[in-house]
Amino acid sequence: MGEEVTAMLVVRVFDPDKDIERVEAVERSCEVGPSGKLSLFTDMLGDPICRVRHSPAFLMLVAETGQEIVGMIRGCIKTVTCGKRLSRNEKHNTNAKQVPVYTKVAYILGLRVSPNQRRMGIGLKLVRRMEAWFRDNGAEYSYMATENDNLASVKLFTDKCGYSKFRTPSILVNPVFAHRARVSPKVTIIKLSPFDAEIIYRERFAMTEFFPRDIDSVLNNKLSLGTFLAVPRGSYKAETWSGPDLFLSDPPHSWAMVSLWNSKEVFTLEVRGASKVKRTLAKTTRVVDRALPWLRLPSIPDLFRPFGFHFMYGLGGEGPEAVKMVKALCGFAHNLAMEKGSRVVATEVSPNEPLRFGIPHWKMLSCDEDLWCIKRLGEDYSDGSVGDWTKSQPGMSIFVDPREV
Repeated sequence: MGEEVTAMLVVRVFDPDKDIERVEAVERSCEVGPSGKLSLFTDMLGDPICRVRHSPAFLMLVAETGQEIVGMIRGCIKTVTCGKRLSRNEKHNTNAKQVPVYTKVAYILGLRVSPNQRRMGIGLKLVRRMEAWFRDNGAEYSYMATENDNLASVKLFTDKCGYSKFRTPSILVNPVFAHRARVSPKVTIIKLSPFDAEIIYRERFAMTEFFPRDIDSVLNNKLSLGTFLAVPRGSYKAETWSGPDLFLSDPPHSWAMVSLWNSKEVFTLEVRGASKVKRTLAKTTRVVDRALPWLRLPSIPDLFRPFGFHFMYGLGGEGPEAVKMVKALCGFAHNLAMEKGSRVVATEVSPNEPLRFGIPHWKMLSCDEDLWCIKRLGEDYSDGSVGDWTKSQPGMSIFVDPREV
């Protein structure tokens, strides 16, 4: 992919051998929070493409004037579920099985423009150049995510780039306390192999919107901490686990599963702008929690120094007590994060997700409405079984790929 030069502005592919320091300088200039308010800073640990590196195809572009980098954008492409249809072989069968419909979708993230270079069309040029790469690589749709109140970003994508508001998932964040979370003794948690987890995911959740066709690559990634299945005590045991086929043919009345991703190894976060009083109060809660763990008192983790987090993905379940199973899995995830030194556990779910009621979280750390905007990249694609995905109604669940968190 060559350079694009417009009135002294060059848009080109990121070069890790010479661009890292200048890119990090732009990142720092863009993360200066408002005076007197808390701000969240990200440290990519010297790898500007860390948030797309694990996707099937990815690209980072920079915008340059002279020797100064003034903007950047990242993008990746994958194949996901966008709908469902009847199996071609069973269309006339009254008990016909539904199968997922896949599409190639691109994702834009990490768009940055230096504060002193804004309102000059640099962001628009970066988006259009990235979209050209998406089209060249067969992507049918492109989407992005931003905070609902980030008006500048929303306006750029919806007014100038032709995106439309699409989904509003919730980001749920729970702190990791100094005491272990309680996991119900009435629930058994079984760690699944990536192979077994893949079978269950494809059988039960492949028709979930945004489900990645390469789920096996996700589950086998070095950052995946495993997939965990919660079942009622006495129904199945880890020692006598006979595999996914038997489980799927004779599941318990209720069950749930979740996979965990170690984002702590990719980048760290840090809350800045807190007053000394707030820092002292937070530290006091941790001291009390560590001294009296049996009281299970909530405590505020140290978020004022760089910290990592674990991300829960692929959350799903069935049965009248599935929410109870999810609550047990969240307790297990908390304890694993505590053992591995992460300070929060996060997940992202559809606002219609019934299992969200089993996910503990602090409202002050969470985001009720993350905004996803989408665009169809070409009108020459056929509507197929789904039609225009951008006009579809949201489902009960959504699959958030941990590779792009």
